[in-house]
Amino acid sequence: MAQQTLAIALKRAYEEPAESDGTRVLIERLWPRGLSKERAHIDLWLKDVAPSTELRTWFHHDPEEKEYAEAHTATASY
Repeated sequence: MAQQTLAIALKRAYEEPAESDGTRVLIERLWPRGLSKERAHIDLWLKDVAPSTELRTWFHHDPEEKEYAEAHTATASY
């Protein structure tokens, strides 16, 4: 069986889209402020996969990466 490779690149939604981007997926509960859907060129918006509002609020007050990752994994609905 042939092995397939999947390349994933991270990019801010506010950055200009490029032809090399491929499928653009937004994983965030809230749409980015001041960014129109036409300008963003987002192909898929997965807001249900993003961290909960409570978890996002906690992260902004205490951005301890390991604890945040553990909490997100524990509360994820996917």
